[in-house]
Amino acid sequence: MSVHPVVPKPGRGAPLPPPGTPSSGKPTSSRKRGHRRLLVLALAVVLVIVGTITLAVVRSVPLMGAVVPTQPAIPASPVAAAPPSLQDSVDNILSEADEYRIGLALADVSGGAERTFGDGDTFTAASTAKILTAAAYYHLVENGQASLDDAMGDYDAAFQLKAMVNDSNNDSWLLLMDAVGYPELIAYADSIGVTYDPEQNLLTAADMALILKKLYAGELLDKDNTAELLSYMRDTNNEDLIPAGSRAGVDVHHKYGEVSGELHDAALLSYRGSTFALVIYTENPDGAPDERQAQVIRDLTRAVEDALFPVVLAGK
Repeated sequence: MSVHPVVPKPGRGAPLPPPGTPSSGKPTSSRKRGHRRLLVLALAVVLVIVGTITLAVVRSVPLMGAVVPTQPAIPASPVAAAPPSLQDSVDNILSEADEYRIGLALADVSGGAERTFGDGDTFTAASTAKILTAAAYYHLVENGQASLDDAMGDYDAAFQLKAMVNDSNNDSWLLLMDAVGYPELIAYADSIGVTYDPEQNLLTAADMALILKKLYAGELLDKDNTAELLSYMRDTNNEDLIPAGSRAGVDVHHKYGEVSGELHDAALLSYRGSTFALVIYTENPDGAPDERQAQVIRDLTRAVEDALFPVVLAGK
C-alpha cells in the first residue's frame, strides 16, 4: 500500500510554489526528496511485515474449544524426581492387577532420587540378571583377568556377551557365569551394593534399578564397555514390554526376563537430558505369564512416563 504525504493546498488566488519548494517557501534539495521517498517506502514495508505476522498468529490459534495435543514437554533442566502424583497413578494400576505380585523401582541416574512401589521383596530375577553377569565379565576384562577374545564355547567371549544380552541366550549366560566364577560374581555384586547369589538368582526391583543406574552413570565400566553393553540392550529379542509401553521420543535400553510365572523388564528411559532406571518385576501365582501381565507392565511404563515427561496441550 502506497503512502503519500499530504501537502496543504494554496489559498485561492495565491501563486503556486515552484517545484521543489515546500509550503514554507524554503527550497528543498533533490537529496531531501530522496530521503522522504525512502521513509515512505520503509513505512510501507513495515506495514506489510506487521500484517503478515498478525495473520500467521491468527492462523496458529486453534478454534474456540479445540484441544491440540503436542509432543512431551521439554524440561527446562533434567528431571530430578517423579512428582508425588505418580503414587496415585501406580496405586490405581496395582489395585486393578491385584492378582499379580508386582514390584516397581524408579531411580534417577543423575541424582539420588529413588522411589519404589508395590512389593519390595525379592523376585526370581530371571534374565534381567544377565546385565549383572555381563558387567562382571567386562570388569574382569578391564582388570586384565579376561579378554573379549577368549574362546568360550564355539565362539569367543564377545560373541557370548551379545548373545546373552541381546538374544537372551541361556547357554551364553552359563558360559559367562562359569568364566566369572560364582564366588567372584557374588563378590562383584556386593561391591556395588547388591546382595546376589547366582544359584538362587533373586533380586528386588530396587536392586536391579541400582545396577542399571550405576551402569549408565559409568560407575561400573569404562566408557567403551559401557557403550557396548548398552548397545546390546536395544532391539532385543523381546520388545513387547517396557519398549511397547513407552511413547515416541523416549529412548529405551532394557533387558526383559521370563521364567515360570515371572515376567519382568528392566530399562533405562532417556528423554531430553533426563535418564531414569525403571524396573518392573511381576509374578503370576498361576505359574505362567499371561498377556494381561504384559499389559500391566506397559500400563505402568506409560504412567511413569506421563509423570516424568508430561504432555502439554496447545493453548493451555
